[in-house]
Amino acid sequence: MVLPDHLHCIWTLPAGDGDFSKRWHTIKAKFSARMPKGEMLSERRIKKGERGIWQRRFWEHVIQDEQDLERHIDYIHYNPVKHGHAINAIDWPYSSFHKYVKNGLYSPDWMASSEVKNCEME
Repeated sequence: MVLPDHLHCIWTLPAGDGDFSKRWHTIKAKFSARMPKGEMLSERRIKKGERGIWQRRFWEHVIQDEQDLERHIDYIHYNPVKHGHAINAIDWPYSSFHKYVKNGLYSPDWMASSEVKNCEME
C-alpha cells in the first residue's frame, strides 16, 4: 500500500534476518531517487540531504498468528480511507486490495470493522 507520505507492507524475512531498518532505508532511497524533485523541504531535511517524500520513522510488528495477520491486512487496506485519500478501499489504486478482491478474499464494497477503524498502528 503506497500513500503520499508513507507506505505499508507485510514481509516474510529470511530466518535469522530481522534488519528492517536497512530494508526500509534502501526502499525509500531507491524510490526517492526515481521521483522528480520539487517537494517542499524543511531546513533540517535540506541539511541532512533528505527528500520530503517519506516519514523518517517506521513501525514494525511481528505477526503473532492468523488473526493478527488478518487484522493488519484489514488495517492496511483501510488506510487510504483513514487518511482521507479515498471514500472506499477500492477507490485507492495503489493497494493490494484489488488483488484481494480479484482473488475473492474481499468483496469490492468491503468496509473495515469498527475495531480496524479505531486501531492506531502508525
